[in-house]
Amino acid sequence: MKQNHPFHLVNQSPWPLTTSLSVFSMLMGVIKWFHLLEMDLLMMGFLLTIMSSYQWWRDITRESTFQGHHTMKVVNGLKWGMILFIISEIFFFFAFFWAFFHSSLSPAVELGMNWPPKEIKTFNPLEIPLLNTLILLTSGLTITWSHHSLMENNYNQSLQSLMLTVFLGIYFSFLQGFEYMEAPFSIADSVYGSTFFMTTGLHGLHVIVGSTFLLICLIRLFKNHFSSTHHFGFEAAAWYWHFVDVVWLFLYISIYWWGS
Repeated sequence: MKQNHPFHLVNQSPWPLTTSLSVFSMLMGVIKWFHLLEMDLLMMGFLLTIMSSYQWWRDITRESTFQGHHTMKVVNGLKWGMILFIISEIFFFFAFFWAFFHSSLSPAVELGMNWPPKEIKTFNPLEIPLLNTLILLTSGLTITWSHHSLMENNYNQSLQSLMLTVFLGIYFSFLQGFEYMEAPFSIADSVYGSTFFMTTGLHGLHVIVGSTFLLICLIRLFKNHFSSTHHFGFEAAAWYWHFVDVVWLFLYISIYWWGS
């Protein structure tokens, strides 16, 4: 079909519908898990979400890489979409930082007007939190190295540095999981436990999402889907990863270091 404009009008697709139903099933599965301690619906919803997402991303990859539908005009729109998405994520974290500083700068009488509240043993910011900070800062360097190598058509260096970035992201998640298992307090321990686990846990979820994003880019890079002039999927993943890095710096300084 001939079109006289540079925009891409997407074909009819079942994946938005199946993905939304799968996510809804997963949410119902979480409720069932909380109340009945049964994970069958949760796992089914999770698997269906993965399957639908895979096929949706596959179609987008086809239309951008093989069919040539992602023109400069389309890519420009995708860039603005990613920028607005990251801005919305900034305000999302802003709300949790607001809750933390509201509670810590003026502790309530119920907390003994102390921060951290009495009987709460906080993490040493010079142990795992500092190591995780170094890991994320290093991953920020490796993803930049990979991006610049890609722009210079240095395929091997781009692939190697992206593999290192994915490894560092997974290593960060592993260390945070270990930290949670060893935590001397829980999410139920006053507003300190709530703000700590909500903020660090949501950041940890973003690290997992970012690592998955970069892993998809690694597979696509291995399959030669990117070129020095056409690689917005990779660029969007790099933007997201830098956002995750910056949020962690604020989180480390305010919650782990100052807040303890």
